[in-house]
Amino acid sequence: MRRKVAIVGRPNVGKSTLFNRLIGLRQAIVHDRPGVTRDRRYGEASIADFAFEAIDTAGYEDTPESQLEKAMQAQTTRALAEADAIMLLIDARAGITPVDAEFADQVRRAQKPVLIVANKCEGRAGQPGLIEAFSLGLGDPIAISAEHGEGMGDLYEALVAALGHPDDLLPEPEAIEEEPEAELADASGDDFVGDDGNTEAVDVDDDDEKEPKALQIVIVGRPNVGKSTLLNRLLDEERVITGPMPGLTRDSIAVDWVYKGRPIRLIDTAGMRRRARVSDSLERLSVGDTNRAIRFAHVVVLMIDATEGLEKQDLAIARNVEDEGRALILAVNKWDAVKDREATMQRITDRLQTSLTQLRGIPVVTFSALTGHRVERLMQAVSEVYDTWNIRVPTGRLNRWFSAMQEAHPPPLVSGRRLKLRYITQIKRRPPTFAIFSARAGHLPTSYVRYLINSLRQDFSLDGVPIRVVLRQPENPYADED
Repeated sequence: MRRKVAIVGRPNVGKSTLFNRLIGLRQAIVHDRPGVTRDRRYGEASIADFAFEAIDTAGYEDTPESQLEKAMQAQTTRALAEADAIMLLIDARAGITPVDAEFADQVRRAQKPVLIVANKCEGRAGQPGLIEAFSLGLGDPIAISAEHGEGMGDLYEALVAALGHPDDLLPEPEAIEEEPEAELADASGDDFVGDDGNTEAVDVDDDDEKEPKALQIVIVGRPNVGKSTLLNRLLDEERVITGPMPGLTRDSIAVDWVYKGRPIRLIDTAGMRRRARVSDSLERLSVGDTNRAIRFAHVVVLMIDATEGLEKQDLAIARNVEDEGRALILAVNKWDAVKDREATMQRITDRLQTSLTQLRGIPVVTFSALTGHRVERLMQAVSEVYDTWNIRVPTGRLNRWFSAMQEAHPPPLVSGRRLKLRYITQIKRRPPTFAIFSARAGHLPTSYVRYLINSLRQDFSLDGVPIRVVLRQPENPYADED
């Protein structure tokens, strides 16, 4: 098991920048505004051959006033409690502040190895602050620049001295992060792609047959619908900050979890408002972070407020999920606050049927994240829709179905001649993707492709997942013209 190192300090000293540098990804949102990070975030970090788990934390305030500040400080306290070593980050250009001194006393009481790290030491502007850092009594400060990657060698040596040589640590298997599926939909987000001129046969892509180590579930929705409350309820702990104020979550927070023996990565995301209402640069970063989480998800849980119903922004999020080819569940929260449940469910169902036809049959789960009532149904729905998203239909069965569909509804005439569709095969899972071969594939109208997609969904129980149909020509374009 890898050692944990908490990165702590007052607001805006560069903790998230250092966290991103150590994990090699721009995962945590970095902004000039203090207090961007609120929940603790974990990442697999390394410097050269020294691997460890880094914990990014909220900025420390010596006298938190609001409930939000107190909750943020509680998150930092938990990180200190579980860490094997602590990096106390200071801003060398600003020098030592009373808050730095107060926090130094707190981490000293933790009785764990503490590294005093002086950030922003590029150039000469940080030299006075670097000298002041000796006054904290935590040993020699380590001069770095998290933004430019300077001083990582000195930080490596300090970590080895604090935690032992990397050869003494247990080896960890390399994490495999599944890449998103290749984009097959056109720019309008339709379920199909017309002929692209490729005359080569399409083979099954075996890359997507590898099962991921953990099922990635991303919770999305508008602000203040209960996403963080749901994550805490599923984990049965106060893992992320919750409250009545919208916009509490800014970063996408990933938490590893095991549910009934199955590894799961739960990802809480920032609320997504309509694009026209997003003017703040920090909110744009948060929305971009959410979109990236959707792109790498396996199952997306779209949460709505039952008392408000299914709104236009919810449908826009759902279409984005469909465009990315992810499996989708509609989670209706605050169900305990609904008086006329039958009428509410009918309104939601009607809106889905009229405005989200490309995901017909999407699972709808009602519950209360606050009380936990019926929350267990959500994970059952996740398992079912994930299995559907991974379905593989045998080619023989597909082509028998294909022949029956053409007999029931023959392809249209083009220039006085009937289009001949040769055969169909599934070329990819996640989402189910099918290739149809025809000598004149480019002439197959959109309406007929829609007919096939709807029939695929109905006859093979593909409810609630995107379906892709790719049209291809055989090697010999005149093979069917005899």
